[in-house]
Amino acid sequence: MKKITITCIVAAAAILTQCAKSTDADFLITPTSFGKLTKDNSAKEIAAIYATDSIVKDDAVQLNASMRKEHIYEKGGKPLFTVSISNDSIIDNIRVLDPRYTTDKGVNLLSTFKDIKDNYTVSKVLTSMNNIVLFIKDSEIYFTIDKKELPENLRYSNNTKIEAIQIPDAAKIKYLMIDWE
Repeated sequence: MKKITITCIVAAAAILTQCAKSTDADFLITPTSFGKLTKDNSAKEIAAIYATDSIVKDDAVQLNASMRKEHIYEKGGKPLFTVSISNDSIIDNIRVLDPRYTTDKGVNLLSTFKDIKDNYTVSKVLTSMNNIVLFIKDSEIYFTIDKKELPENLRYSNNTKIEAIQIPDAAKIKYLMIDWE
């Protein structure tokens, strides 16, 4: 009887582990894929790939008429991501909205600059009015950090060139983006 109980527990654990792995793959960001999407998918395939989720096409007039956006939501309304699509149905850019999406190096929307720095090489830092954008060497992933996360002397100047060394380890990620253009 004891052997049967142990066997059942081991089998249940194996099944649960396998289920967790398949779910994790749905939220994994690799150099060639974003969850269920791959770089080879066209925008027309999004509806089939995310058939169990909700897709909302952004009908707002865009300043750049060569792009349109689609917002993907889980059933129940939780936002997953927004995808920018070119007129020729190519997935151009993905903005991650759900922290379950995690890079193959373990970085997600709940990560900090220290996590980025420990797992990637920052190749370039661009400064805008309210944010800084961190481009990653040999990657299509980039991160945005709000200037509110920076030391006060760096927050209010648009002319100051910010270096990665000046960003506090605890700075939170505001946006995680993938550029497949």
